[in-house]
Amino acid sequence: HHKTGQPVLIAIDIAKHRNEVLIAVPGRRRRKRLTVRNVREDIDRFVETLTAFGVPVQVGFEPTGDYHRPLAWRLHQAGFELKLISSLSLARTREAMHNSWDKNDPKDAQVMLHMMQTGLTQIWHDPLVHGVNDIQELSKTHAVISQTKTEFWHRLRTHYLPLYFPEAERFMGNSRSDWFLAFLEQFPTPGSITCMSEDAFIEAAWDVVGKKVSKARLLADIYATAADSIGLPVDPETPAIRMFRLVLGQGRHLIAQRDQIEQQASDLLGTHPDFVRLRTIPGIGPINALTILAEAGDLRRFGHHRQFLKFCGFNLSTQQSGIFRGQTKLSKFGNARLRRTFWMAGQVAIRQRENGFRDKYERYIARDHSDPHLKRKALTAVAAKIARTAHSVIKTETDYRPFFEGRGPRRKDPALQVPLRHASS
Repeated sequence: HHKTGQPVLIAIDIAKHRNEVLIAVPGRRRRKRLTVRNVREDIDRFVETLTAFGVPVQVGFEPTGDYHRPLAWRLHQAGFELKLISSLSLARTREAMHNSWDKNDPKDAQVMLHMMQTGLTQIWHDPLVHGVNDIQELSKTHAVISQTKTEFWHRLRTHYLPLYFPEAERFMGNSRSDWFLAFLEQFPTPGSITCMSEDAFIEAAWDVVGKKVSKARLLADIYATAADSIGLPVDPETPAIRMFRLVLGQGRHLIAQRDQIEQQASDLLGTHPDFVRLRTIPGIGPINALTILAEAGDLRRFGHHRQFLKFCGFNLSTQQSGIFRGQTKLSKFGNARLRRTFWMAGQVAIRQRENGFRDKYERYIARDHSDPHLKRKALTAVAAKIARTAHSVIKTETDYRPFFEGRGPRRKDPALQVPLRHASS
């Protein structure tokens, strides 16, 4: 038992089956090594060991897949202070200290201890403790299903339609709609359409197509297209078409699952004030709002919008050396899913009716509307602006107002200054 009042520092190198632990007790030169397997008895014994110190204990670890989550939860429950060590800063510090690139080096825990001693750590926000575990899981599952759905549409476009009904692609519509897949399930080949008269086809397909505007004209158009199709003449009852129908069923199931998750997100967060506020910003729909809250938690924990932008990885870094100045580009250190969410929100916002984001985008690309690099930079600027606005509406607890997106301290209108001052006081 030491009497210095300094905490005992514990560094944990997390892995799937076993964790390597290094314990530094102030006043003692020798560090104690432990191996803690991810099994109940080892973790119980580890908690007892830490409790036995009888003084404050600080535990640092690098997030590793999801393997750290159960252990971190248990240590939090036992009342220890948890510190998060970012993978990037760990790699940089390891390089600086040992000049070693070997990831399997046992030096990791030593480097973590050094980072804890010098304060190079972040606070660990446990999703379960902070009540964001549910929305994180909704958000992650939505992302997985959307990815699978994108792959499905790609396969439909590049494999199935070119084989059996190439001309049908122009009826596809967007990937949120289910009617096109339901239609193909029933009529997978041009032959399955042209085997009946036009009137009989229109009657058979009437309910499948749903509430389409000028439905009769659409169906007549599909019938005429089928009659001129160059698709392979395959009988709808062959195993090949059975496979096509099977895949179509999978696609429809993915759309249903995605709609179900979006409904659950609305049910879970529908009245959550931060969720409602975020949704007032152009480009931020239910899933984008869900992802922002799932990945960032409470945005009020970022005192200044620059801290939030850095967390997202929207801070710019310039490669610079002596006289040579490189191109300024995104630092990319930060939460990639948040960055992607704001990027997608930007793409929606610049296509909507007049708003501050669209205005910024138009001004940015005014120099040359055909330059793809300029467009990319403009979109990045818009995405960062949406992130800044998201932080601002939650911190000041005011809804988004068009054209007054938090321009920070350069704001001229004194009437707009009040809520900001009020929020910081």
